[in-house]
Amino acid sequence: MSAEGSREALLQGNEAVVEGAVAVGCSFYAGYPITPSTEVAEGLAARLPATGGTFLQMEDEIASIAACLGASLAGAKAMTATSGPGFSLMQELVGYAAIAEIPFVLVNVMRYGPSTGLPTSPSQGDVMQARWGTHGDHPIIVLTASSVREAFDMTVKSFNLAEKYRSPVILLLDEVVGHMREKVKLPAPEAVERLERIHPSTPPEWYAPYEETNTGVPPMAAFGDGYRFHVTGLVHDRMGFPTQKKSEIVQGTNRLYRKIERGFREICMTDGVGLEDARTVVVAYGSVARSAQQAVEEMRDQGKPVGLLRLRTLWPFPRAAFERILDGVDDILVCELNRGQVYREVLRVSRGRCEVHKHTRTDGEMITPAEIVRALRERI
Repeated sequence: MSAEGSREALLQGNEAVVEGAVAVGCSFYAGYPITPSTEVAEGLAARLPATGGTFLQMEDEIASIAACLGASLAGAKAMTATSGPGFSLMQELVGYAAIAEIPFVLVNVMRYGPSTGLPTSPSQGDVMQARWGTHGDHPIIVLTASSVREAFDMTVKSFNLAEKYRSPVILLLDEVVGHMREKVKLPAPEAVERLERIHPSTPPEWYAPYEETNTGVPPMAAFGDGYRFHVTGLVHDRMGFPTQKKSEIVQGTNRLYRKIERGFREICMTDGVGLEDARTVVVAYGSVARSAQQAVEEMRDQGKPVGLLRLRTLWPFPRAAFERILDGVDDILVCELNRGQVYREVLRVSRGRCEVHKHTRTDGEMITPAEIVRALRERI
């Protein structure tokens, strides 16, 4: 422990998620063990009771997410963690949380699928499921991480965005990031940003749980604090009761999207290497971004104008980051552990302004820096 209160530790990515959750004030976890996310549950089973929080191992993934929604409605910062098959089971209640505006964090440590697939092998096959896995028009925030320290940081960010925008937030890791170990320096507790949900300032009898506000985010009371309100998965009016009035349906749906759209600058996070002069840009995220960075640095050492755009937010898709680079770029190479889920988004936002290619693997193995270098040399 340093004088400033920070500390160094050798952690897995999953263990860093635990540290981030505790640091940001998570007080409730409900989950069901599943490879390769189980270490998150194991860590919080020890840490939460020691800090006055609650840990529940539930009978299945559906019960797990349902318990998180109930805890959040009662005022807790809540989370769960899972992997592919469990993520599929949770989708109905992700939609419930979206329409009822219940904040919580869902960590999905991706493994090869579909179905049972390869439980211990990495994949990035859940990107589209994270966006569209639950039915109906709904906004969602989906973040990702490429390192152990970033697993800590993005867990903190996930909770803060969930509370600020009154929304479910999904954090996608992959098996490699979840299980690899790195020496990391964790910040002092007082240095960790901790945002809280907006509580109502009106008397209970005046409270409207889904009222229109300047930000699009209504204040959220906690059950047990004297505010009685109705929660439903049906389309509802400003008081939370089901409605079939067209004006209320359209207003409520538009507000769900508007509150996220107003936060695009904060929510949509990317970073890069060598983008200022790149003619060819590699796009990657998660563990693949590590291989991509090494490949890009090797090519730049050889004088090649290659850059890396690393995605830290997957949804809303960070379109503005591409708009900033498209005018000076000839080629984009998207590298990912699926058949091209982000590749399709890059094609959409590029609108033919440059060539877009992909380099993918779907065999449960990592994409190596050497593979990316070879793919780049074919185009430069």
